[in-house]
Amino acid sequence: MVKHPRAHGETDPSGCLLDLPAASDSNMPMPLSALVIVGGYLLGSVASAVVTCRLMGLPDPRTLGSKNPGATNVLRHGGKKAAALTLAGDTLKGLVPVLVARLLEFPDGTVAATAVAAFLGHLYPVFFGFRGGKGVATAFGAMFGISWLLALAVLATWVVMALLFRYSSLSAITGAVLAPLYTYALLPVPAYVIAVAGMSLLMIWRHRSNIRNLLAGTEDHIGERS
Repeated sequence: MVKHPRAHGETDPSGCLLDLPAASDSNMPMPLSALVIVGGYLLGSVASAVVTCRLMGLPDPRTLGSKNPGATNVLRHGGKKAAALTLAGDTLKGLVPVLVARLLEFPDGTVAATAVAAFLGHLYPVFFGFRGGKGVATAFGAMFGISWLLALAVLATWVVMALLFRYSSLSAITGAVLAPLYTYALLPVPAYVIAVAGMSLLMIWRHRSNIRNLLAGTEDHIGERS
């Protein structure tokens, strides 16, 4: 655990949202840490795209286009409002569990595990037959909870790539490739570097069909209907 010899409430140079003291594993009961990690997975398992489309009377996004329950597919078939709600929901379910873990002053390893658990919940949601999305927004939310500077770097990468090439998938893949490097540069804590690297590898794997489409020149542009 990295020590922070600054006053309470002062901004962390690494970009961490909260200036919280570290808690040792010996001072934190294991059942509570396990509960937070499992809670992160369960919250991540709430498929924002499916819930949003059901509430708005739209078709299940898992049956249309790319069949991915994510904001990009919802934008193509449900419009901007449904996509915005999906994006917000997916981001919050990555952010909230990590913030809870930090507020409870868990050690870095538990916070990192909670972030990964929420991300895995989105990829393999227990409430939706383990048919999840690609995890971009949820991973972003989890990274934001770990370090706002890390999230800002990843977001800037996505925006630049999206403006240049207008491919959501290419933007996400590029952000995933660079995210571990950003983590190492901004917050060189092994638990976080490993967690971000793991999420990045899974995101790239989940985008394998998009990679094939990009190479073949058949990938849809942002906002383009399949």
